[in-house]
Amino acid sequence: MSALQPRAVTAGVSFVVAVDQGQSRRSGLFTRIGTWTENLSEETYAYLLLTPGFVVLLLFAFWPLASAFRMSFFADVITGGGQLGEFVGLKNYVQLLTNSNALAPAAFPDPSFQVPILEQALFMTLLFAILSVAGETLLGFLYAMLMKGEYKGRKLVRVLIILPWAIPIVIQGMIFFLMFRPGYGLLTEPLQNLGIFSSLPLNTTFDGFVIVTVADIWKTSAFMGLLILAGLESVNQDLYEVADVMGATRWQRFRYITFPLVFPVLMVAMLFRTMGALRVYGIIEATGVGCTTVPSMSCLVVQLMFGSASMYGSAAAASVLIAIVVGLFISIYLLFIRWSNQSLGIA
Repeated sequence: MSALQPRAVTAGVSFVVAVDQGQSRRSGLFTRIGTWTENLSEETYAYLLLTPGFVVLLLFAFWPLASAFRMSFFADVITGGGQLGEFVGLKNYVQLLTNSNALAPAAFPDPSFQVPILEQALFMTLLFAILSVAGETLLGFLYAMLMKGEYKGRKLVRVLIILPWAIPIVIQGMIFFLMFRPGYGLLTEPLQNLGIFSSLPLNTTFDGFVIVTVADIWKTSAFMGLLILAGLESVNQDLYEVADVMGATRWQRFRYITFPLVFPVLMVAMLFRTMGALRVYGIIEATGVGCTTVPSMSCLVVQLMFGSASMYGSAAAASVLIAIVVGLFISIYLLFIRWSNQSLGIA
């Protein structure tokens, strides 16, 4: 045993030295990385931190869009091996813009429009986005003021405001379907007697469009309200105290303090909702109105891709056009946000 003890001690010392060296190497590596990041500029360091997010965005957003853009230049036919058809260039875009594709879904356009399916879908989508976002903004501002106020029963009011937003879209669609179902709908006969709706509101383009728009406003106004509420909470309360001392009215406080300071947050909220409204599809199908009654750009893509003709190239071209429209709206909003920040001295 005495002969083995020196060897054991030597082995133990060697192990400790090896561990210390490994830790030294690791600590040296971390030190070099820390020193390298400390020498970076603030802008470069910010981009470094955002790199993982950019990679995820590239994989899950830009790559599918690039694939759809590539597919839009090929024929609609998909071979048995999953290969795209022949290269056709801009033919799919021309056929969509001129409604010259013989395989286009005939049941998609409503007969009252008498315009190409793309123009009809684009008109419906833009009109829906403008009306729904405007209604959600006005109602959301009212919701935000109610949720911010100090009064008895405020918690109950907040729950009632947020509840529609928490309801799944399928249940929401069923609610509106039952309200406007011909024959036994709660609101079908009263609105028909007033001359507002027809006897078949779910199958009429005008009536169905109003139902879908109201359903969307009812559900997503709470989302706008929460975002606007965050902006209201960030306003410095000292400004209101100064306004009270100077004898400002409520309208003057809102016009010169509340609205200018909340405007950047309001534009961001409208940006998010506009992006969602331009992609509208689920609420149209969930309410029972259907894409054949109230067509949208997303409806057009679904009809082209999953219809009987399976027009993948045309569907990809339509999706690219949707992306272009959304990109234009995002650019407009970003310009307004930049202008508002500059006017407030933020940027």
